[in-house]
Amino acid sequence: MGQVQGKVAIVTGGASGIGAACAAVLAREGARVLLTDLDDARGGALADRIRAEGGEAHYLHQDVTDEARWPEVIAEAERRYGRLDIMVANAGIGIIVPIEEMSLADWRRQMAVNVDGVFLAVKHAIPAMRRRGGGSIILMSSVAGIRGSAGLAGYSATKGAVRLFAKSVALECARDRIRVNSVHPGIIE
Repeated sequence: MGQVQGKVAIVTGGASGIGAACAAVLAREGARVLLTDLDDARGGALADRIRAEGGEAHYLHQDVTDEARWPEVIAEAERRYGRLDIMVANAGIGIIVPIEEMSLADWRRQMAVNVDGVFLAVKHAIPAMRRRGGGSIILMSSVAGIRGSAGLAGYSATKGAVRLFAKSVALECARDRIRVNSVHPGIIE
């Protein structure tokens, strides 16, 4: 315990998978965690479990593509915990289909969640982190965003965009002591 003791983190897509693991580890290491997701049952249960294990966590329903919701989420972190130190932009979807079979609606939905959602997380986290004198933004990309994958052209395009977005934002935010990194996991169970 202690690597992020007293820090405040928001984890999007925090109800399951990598997001849930991030939320649990951050809480175990001493962070106060605000986790968001569309899956209220799982998100609420995870926040309850973190609290039962002695951590601090709260769940909020959030569609990361809804820009109007972002100021409310940031404000809730600041109201509840006094600040924002860490943003884990993890929410994402993958539609596995050959590109010629993908509908434009599915392409746009993937782009909206995986790229627009990350953009909105960063856009709205930066002012809160500047007020505190710095912070850390972690953007969940994928190994598919580095090398591509058959059947995952749309997903790979979104994760490649996240990777380059992270590099650009890192350069832009360095002067404000805000670190920006992308993480590129492979397939998980």
